[in-house]
Amino acid sequence: MPDVSIRDATRADVPGLYEMIVALAVYEREPHAVTGTTEMLAEALFGAAPVAEALIAEVGDDTGGFAIHYRTFSTWECTAGIWLEDLFVRETHRRAGIGEALLRHLAALAVQRGCARLEWAALSWNSPALDFYAKLGAERLEEWRMHRLDGAALQRVAGGRK
Repeated sequence: MPDVSIRDATRADVPGLYEMIVALAVYEREPHAVTGTTEMLAEALFGAAPVAEALIAEVGDDTGGFAIHYRTFSTWECTAGIWLEDLFVRETHRRAGIGEALLRHLAALAVQRGCARLEWAALSWNSPALDFYAKLGAERLEEWRMHRLDGAALQRVAGGRK
C-alpha cells in the first residue's frame, strides 16, 4: 500500500477539486447535476464566510481523492457534529486506503473539535461504499429518510404557497 497523506485544501486546489466533483457526479450517474462553478466552490470554501471545508488525499505527488465536510448541530446532544457531504477517490487510486484515511482523518477532527457525531449519506445502490462503511463500524440509520426542497418546490414553499 502506498503512503497516503491528508491535508487541508487550499485555494490552489479548487480546479482539481471541481474536476473530482464532476467525476463523482459521473460515478453517481448524475453528471448533469453539477451546476456550480469553480468560482462558487472557491467562495464556499475560501470566501469571506466559508460554509464548508475540504480535505485532499495525496499519494506521493498525485491527488487521489477528497472529502468535503461542514459543521452540523445536534439538538438532543446540544453539541456540534460534522457532516461529510462528499468523499471521492479517483478510480486509479481505489482500494489503496485513501477512503479509510480520509474517514479516519475526519473522525479525528470530530473528536478534536468535541463533536458528538460524524455523519453522511450513501446511495442505496453503492454496495462498495456501503460495505466499506459497515466494515469501519458505521451504523446505518435505516429509519431515517432524507428529504429535500429545491428548485420550484423550494421557491413555492419560501413564498408561502402549497
